[in-house]
Amino acid sequence: MPETIRRSDRLPESRYGNRPTMKDVAARAGVGLKTVSRVVNGEPGVTPETERRVQEAIDALGFRRNDSARVLRKGRTASIGLVLEDLADPFYGPLSRAVEEVARAHGALLINGSSAEDPDREQELALALCARRVDGLVVIPAGDDHRYLEPELKAGVATVFVDRPAGQIDADCVLSDNFGGARDGVAHLIAHGHRRIGFIGDMPRIHTAAERLRGYRAAMEDAGIPVEDAWMSLGVTDPERVRRAAEDMLTEPSPVTAIFTGNNRVTVTVIRVLAAQSRRVALVGFDDIELADLLQPGVTVVAQDAAALGRTAAERLFSQLDGTLVAPERIELPTRLVTRGSGELPPES
Repeated sequence: MPETIRRSDRLPESRYGNRPTMKDVAARAGVGLKTVSRVVNGEPGVTPETERRVQEAIDALGFRRNDSARVLRKGRTASIGLVLEDLADPFYGPLSRAVEEVARAHGALLINGSSAEDPDREQELALALCARRVDGLVVIPAGDDHRYLEPELKAGVATVFVDRPAGQIDADCVLSDNFGGARDGVAHLIAHGHRRIGFIGDMPRIHTAAERLRGYRAAMEDAGIPVEDAWMSLGVTDPERVRRAAEDMLTEPSPVTAIFTGNNRVTVTVIRVLAAQSRRVALVGFDDIELADLLQPGVTVVAQDAAALGRTAAERLFSQLDGTLVAPERIELPTRLVTRGSGELPPES
């Protein structure tokens, strides 16, 4: 019959600590520390009866093996860090999940945090993860100077930048074709008869925003369409700022007939603005958004494969850790134009 566990048999309860140790397990089971270690680590040399007593003690006390000490002795912590821009942004959900799945396949734990688009916070978070001895970092950078990571790279911390390249250091990076995707999206609007096309994007210091603006300009130039300053607006993705920019473009003496939006957050705000308009304005957004196919008309987008970005970056990271990579590489993944109706609206006469 299994032993009845009385409340008095447990360790004193505490709000924060008093975790049971192997010494506690050994005392309860009446065996030595080495025997407990063998049972915990699945090593031979323990009789079935002794193993049963040790396992009962483990279950009764709620003991958990301290992996930190074990993996540190092997020179690896079996953990990697992921520094995101914003944990609440839907774009980073599949990216983070893909990194986690690759880490799990390699027996590693993923620890992530958000920089909130603040370079100082990014640095603080990245170095805090390094201080906890993660084996590697996947970083979506907020800043443009990553020399603070040079000592960590020299110490052997594998590092891959994703979505945006590193600044002022030579490091692996995995990006989407932001320039080509934006150029294709704007060219699509031009092909449907638009000549007055607005661009609303993120802050110009951000690599993705700058590349998407460059793609917009290239498509307009390729079509021989001069771009007016009033058609372009870059800045924070705060809904109020984006709303004002869209309304200004739509109420000028020569209003735009189409808008190209630089990311998913901008797209959502612009959809709300266009819903209040009496005339139909064409729209193509960079990044797909949830329920885009259910709106009327559906929202045409330039879609990135966020999961592929995360998976490729994580696989690159573990290749570094395995010693199979030598020189840093820039990997650029393609985007795809998803037509649903909003980008195919002709300009109103």
